[in-house]
Amino acid sequence: MKKFLFLAGLFMAVTTASAQSGNLDQGDLQLNAGVGISGWGIPVYVGLDYGVTNDISVGGEFTFRSYSHSSYYTHNIMGFFGNGNYHFNNLFNLPRPLDLYAGLSLGVYTSTVTAKEGRGEYYGDSYSGFSLIGQTGARYFFTDNFGVNLELSGGLLTSGAKAGITYRF
Repeated sequence: MKKFLFLAGLFMAVTTASAQSGNLDQGDLQLNAGVGISGWGIPVYVGLDYGVTNDISVGGEFTFRSYSHSSYYTHNIMGFFGNGNYHFNNLFNLPRPLDLYAGLSLGVYTSTVTAKEGRGEYYGDSYSGFSLIGQTGARYFFTDNFGVNLELSGGLLTSGAKAGITYRF
């Protein structure tokens, strides 16, 4: 166990020492993926962001979550969102490996509701609609291309937190 902790600490020290990049620069692309928590199940997400300027990015995201409303029904929710974020690195003169941002996402979601096996048929409605979400988040880059992310959001069907990895192209 001590060897594992030593190696993990050494790895973090080396990767932190080599950290170079922070916010998404103009023309950069980055891929984000991970999992989250919410009142509507455990979301899994993947998204792509593009640096419009050194302070502004736009992107898109796909999310999927599934949860049981009771012992009889399962809800599967898919969402497609476009987002825009303002990155605070230049405004607050933040250290380069850190990327702090906030913004809005607008998207569409759809949900299907099904009865669990052996529970009969479900005659209720599936639903879909639009959602406007506010988000704030941070990324920390261990290298020029690889980092971790954490984001908090609030909005219909998407309130909660998510964490994952980021790869910059």
